[in-house]
Amino acid sequence: MRIAVAGLGFRLANVIASFRKAHAGLELVGVADPAPAGLPQLLSAGMRAPKSFDCVRGMLAETKPDLLMVGSPNVFHLEHVREGLRAGVRVFTEKPVVTDEAQTLEMARLLAEYGTQSVLVGLVLRYSDLYRDLRAAQSAGYLGEITSIEASEHIAPYHGAFFMRDWRRHTRYAGPFILEKCCHDIDLYGSIAGRRVSAVASFGGRKSFVPENRPDELSAYQAAQYYMKPSGWERAEAVFESDGDIIDYQTALVEYEGGATMAFHTNLNVPDQFRRFCIIGTKGMAEGDFIRNYFSVHSAVSGEKLAGRSYDGHESDHYGADDQMAADIFQHLTAGAALPVNIVAALEAGLVAIKIDEARRSRRTIELDETWQQFDDALGAWHRPV
Repeated sequence: MRIAVAGLGFRLANVIASFRKAHAGLELVGVADPAPAGLPQLLSAGMRAPKSFDCVRGMLAETKPDLLMVGSPNVFHLEHVREGLRAGVRVFTEKPVVTDEAQTLEMARLLAEYGTQSVLVGLVLRYSDLYRDLRAAQSAGYLGEITSIEASEHIAPYHGAFFMRDWRRHTRYAGPFILEKCCHDIDLYGSIAGRRVSAVASFGGRKSFVPENRPDELSAYQAAQYYMKPSGWERAEAVFESDGDIIDYQTALVEYEGGATMAFHTNLNVPDQFRRFCIIGTKGMAEGDFIRNYFSVHSAVSGEKLAGRSYDGHESDHYGADDQMAADIFQHLTAGAALPVNIVAALEAGLVAIKIDEARRSRRTIELDETWQQFDDALGAWHRPV
């Protein structure tokens, strides 16, 4: 399989490494990126140096790849996906797909024109063992009708400091923080609820990575932590005096059509990080944590433990899901195998995140009926699966 890349950062380099595990004959035929930070990683792993291009359109015209992989900063995804579709190439794009509501509607119009199967998306947590076990428990009827969800993504200071130094510190490039980092989670729990979001409210701000919290002198441990994760494009050195406008903690309240609710919390300064959930239904409760590697389901009637599992030995990022995603996508491209997530679900989760942050900034509850109508109008004849 021949791939071309628009934006080869550290994240997409990891994804490509997983794709090579799934298909040893993977060939990188072109890169459009003025400073491809992830390229040394691929070259050191034995990939041949690709030809460099100044623009995506020229790269696609010359290389004619089987797949365009988009790993550019989020604000450029729409432009690069559009170039791929116009060239008649299947596209894989990293999450989040776009950065704001206007781009969401424009992407929906592109999908209406070129088809929803033309774009694949890296919502990698849908491929994780934990998520698959959760869906299996739900399909077995252990949970019943979903009533409420409590969930969180708590992020270690080393990763929080990375956000303050990376291009992701600017919402003009990345979109809101809850979109950039937590669209995975919003997508997962929306799929479990099985309904669209009807209303959102949110509160949050920035209290940890601010000038008054900067140590007078960084200890060796702090220096190692705050600069552990490398940054590429638009990188900066300041952690506590960051010129970015992202926030570092947020709580969201979500109501789904039908009345189920979710309380979601994220924080960028949690030393013992976790990414956990408690999903409560009329028949049972499921608990799990993607970082602490456990899953359990209990009956609401008897208290009996109906399912349980521990996870370890992951060999790729995102709790082993990167390798599984790459394997599944390769099977999809070559044999038509079904995938657990599609581009429309990704856009819907992103739109919810965008409205959550709008609710935070405006300090009001936002109803989404009109938003969904505009989105469906943009998609045209496409219908959501029941």
